[in-house]
Amino acid sequence: MHIGVIGATGTIGSRVVAEALGRGHHVTAFSRDATRIEEARANVTWKSVDVLDAAGVAGVLPGLDVLISGFQPGNGARDIADTVRRSIADPTVHATVARALVKALESHPRTRLIVIGGAGSLEIEPGLVLADSDERLHGILAALGLPEEYAAAVRGGRDALNVLRQSNRLWTYFSPAQDIAPGERTGRFRIGGDQPVVDADGRSRISAEDAAVALVDEAELPRFVQRRFTVGY
Repeated sequence: MHIGVIGATGTIGSRVVAEALGRGHHVTAFSRDATRIEEARANVTWKSVDVLDAAGVAGVLPGLDVLISGFQPGNGARDIADTVRRSIADPTVHATVARALVKALESHPRTRLIVIGGAGSLEIEPGLVLADSDERLHGILAALGLPEEYAAAVRGGRDALNVLRQSNRLWTYFSPAQDIAPGERTGRFRIGGDQPVVDADGRSRISAEDAAVALVDEAELPRFVQRRFTVGY
């Protein structure tokens, strides 16, 4: 396959690139400024793209089977504090990006889109998503070492999912576990839909490496077209 990855230098995006290459796919890796990327691996091409520019995104879609968007404000892999600040400053950016991606796909309706979102839109009980419960959300943010103000960014991720849900494009939304960080690639995890997947201790967690496995699995064998899915141990 030919897989495009937006945010290919990020924590999850970089691991998606590695996972896809390891399975023999060709990858076009997108960054805000690809001229600074030094790349020695085969079957990967780096290109610059502005994810807020729908026409620009449409221009890089020809030839891609799937576009995976791991967009985050700033570069969370290098400076998570900056990403947090940017996310708080403009919590609408995720919905804005979702609209740009949907617009870009209008001219390429057969290209599939997988958006890496957040866990805040997962249901914590029937009909109630985490983003709508300040008490639960603030508690989880505190446990993750994030400020309460980041709740606005979490709601922005929920809004991005709602943008996709109003689209008839071939989209998939991926909500990782609440606790996601670099770790081990095990290839062993469970898949869920709209509710978090928790372990025996009640924790919703996944490594970035296993999140990448789940994303490339979905790229290869789509199971959640026009749906959201999540993973966890």
